[in-house]
Amino acid sequence: MLTPLFLKEGMHITDNENLRTPIVCVMGHVDHGKTTLLDRIRGSSVAAGEAGAITQHIGATEVTIDSIIEHSGASGMKNNFIVPGLLFIDTPGHHAFTSLRSRGGALADLAVVIVDINEGFMPQTKESLQILKRFKTPFVVVANKIDRIHGWQPHESASFLETYNKQSERVRADLDNKFYEIVGELYNSGFNSERYDRVSDFQRNIGIIPISAVTGEGIPDLLMVLLGLAQKFLESNLHYNASGPGEGTILEVKEEKGLGTTIDIILYDGTLKKGDTIVVGSLGEPIQTKVRALLKPNPMGEISAEEKFQNVESVTAAIGVKISAPNLDGALSGATVRAANPENLDTIVKEVQEELDEVQISTGTTGVTLKADTIGSLEALVNELQKEDIPIRKAEVGDISQRDIIEVSAIEDPFNAVLIGFNVKMLPDAKEKAKGGDLKIFQNDVIYRLIDDYKDWVKEKKEKSEQTISQLIVKPARFLLLPDCTFRQSKPAVVGVRITGGKVKTNIGVTDNSGRVVGTIKGLQLEGENIKEASAGMEVAMAIDGPTIGRQIKEGDVLYSNIPEKHAKVLETEILDSLSADEMETLDAFLEIKRRDNPFWAK
Repeated sequence: MLTPLFLKEGMHITDNENLRTPIVCVMGHVDHGKTTLLDRIRGSSVAAGEAGAITQHIGATEVTIDSIIEHSGASGMKNNFIVPGLLFIDTPGHHAFTSLRSRGGALADLAVVIVDINEGFMPQTKESLQILKRFKTPFVVVANKIDRIHGWQPHESASFLETYNKQSERVRADLDNKFYEIVGELYNSGFNSERYDRVSDFQRNIGIIPISAVTGEGIPDLLMVLLGLAQKFLESNLHYNASGPGEGTILEVKEEKGLGTTIDIILYDGTLKKGDTIVVGSLGEPIQTKVRALLKPNPMGEISAEEKFQNVESVTAAIGVKISAPNLDGALSGATVRAANPENLDTIVKEVQEELDEVQISTGTTGVTLKADTIGSLEALVNELQKEDIPIRKAEVGDISQRDIIEVSAIEDPFNAVLIGFNVKMLPDAKEKAKGGDLKIFQNDVIYRLIDDYKDWVKEKKEKSEQTISQLIVKPARFLLLPDCTFRQSKPAVVGVRITGGKVKTNIGVTDNSGRVVGTIKGLQLEGENIKEASAGMEVAMAIDGPTIGRQIKEGDVLYSNIPEKHAKVLETEILDSLSADEMETLDAFLEIKRRDNPFWAK
C-alpha cells in the first residue's frame, strides 16, 4: 500500500463540498513522455471500468479520487483526502503553464516536470524549472522511461518500490546512478531533491518519482504523491464558490467548423451557464458577449458518434469547457473570462482590462522586438531576455504581421533590427515583406533556444563587424630608421627600418615624435621583394614620399604610422581587445604624443 510520508502523520480532515479539483500541469522536454503519461493516466482509469472514474474535459482530463485510491492499492486512505481528484491539463508543456493564469499568478496548482531518466535534463526541462520557481508552484519530478534501462523487467502498473525490489542488483544500481544524476541537475538549478519515498518534508525537498509511462510502473505513486501535496499545501487555495459567477482562463482560441471562433477555457471558480454575459480578455478592449453554447467532449466510449461535443446548460469549477459565443475573434490565450450581470458589467470590464495592463512588460526606446503567442509566454520570454541584459523595444502578443516587419526594418542599428517570435506564425503578407527587409528574424518554441540563437548571431555579427573595421582602420605601428641604411634621400626617400611595434602598411601617413605628419609610406621591400606589410621585429626597406632624409627626418629617428583621430577613437573604445600587446603599447605611445597639446584628442 502506498502512503506518502507526509500523510503518515494524523491529518485533520474536514468535509468540504466546495473544494475544487486541483489543477495539474505536466511540463518538460518534448520527447520525454508528457503525452504518453497523460494517455496512460487516462487509459488506466478507463481500463478499470469504473463508472465516473474519468471525465474528459476540453483541454483537461479529470481523474477521480476513487480511481486514484483504487490504482494505488490504498483503499484505507480514502478518508484521508477531501480533494475530489486531479484535473490534468492535456495541453502539455510549459507553454500551457505560462498561458494559464489566475489573477496574475499561475492557474496550475501543481506541476509535474517529466525527465527521461536515460537522457537527463534538456533546455525545456531547465526552462520549466525556472518558470516554476518564478511562480512559486509546488511540483514533483517524474523520472520517466525506467523500462528502457538495460535488463529492466517490467511489472505492469506496479508501484515503483514494488517493481524496483524485483529487479536485479545490476539494474537497480544502473537506475540509482541515473537517478542521482537528476538529483545533481536539480541541485545545480537551485533545488534539493530525493526519491519521493525518502522525502520527509516536501516543502524543503523536491520528490522525484521514477516511472514508466508505457508500462504504468510508478504511476500509482505519482498520483498518490500529487494528492498528498494538494491535501497538505493547497487546501486553502482550492475553495470555490459553487453558486458564484464563473471565472476562468483561456487555454486556446480555436476555429470550429459550424461554430466559428470558440474559446477553450479552464473554469476555476463558480458556475457558468448558457446565456450568461461574459467578459473576455483580448488584444484590444475586453470583449463583451453572451454564451451561445457550453460544449463538452462526448464520453470516450461514444467517440465514434457524429457529434464531437455535447451541449450542456451549465458547468461548475474546476472544469475545462469550450465556449461558443459571438465576436470572439480577438480573444487572447491566457486572458481571463468572467461572467457578469448588468449591475457589475462595467466593473468587471475594468478589472479584466486592469489584469491585462498589469502584465509587466518593461520596454525601452531601443532594443529587439518580441512577439509571443500568449501573455504568459511573453512574460516568460521577457524575463529570460532581461536576465541576459538584452534590451527590448517592444513586446506584444500575436503572430508576426506586416506592420511588425515594416517597423523593425526601419531601425538603423542592425543589432536592434531584430524580431524574436516565440511559438508564433509569420503571416503571409509579413513573410513577403520580410524578403526585402533589412532585418533578422528568430522563431522557435523553446525560449532558451531563441536566446542562444540570438546571442550566437550577435557574437558572430560583432566579430564580422570588428574584422571589417579592423581591415579599414589604420592600425598603430612604430619603426626605427636604421643607421647607415639610407639608399635614397628623397622623391621618395628609401631607407632601411626596423619595425618596433604593430604592423606597417603601404599608403599610410607617417608622423614624427612631435605628432607632425612628415610623409606617406609608398612601398616596402624584403630581400628585394615587394611586400604589403611588415610586422614587429622585421627589418625592411621603406619608401617614404615627402620628406628628405637629413632634413625632415634622419637616421635613428623613431616614426609612427599616422592614425586619423576618428580611427584612434574606434581603436581605443571599440576594438582595443583585438589588438596585440605590442599594438596596444604603440597606440598608447602615439596617443601620448597627440595629447601633449590637446588632452581631449580622439576622446
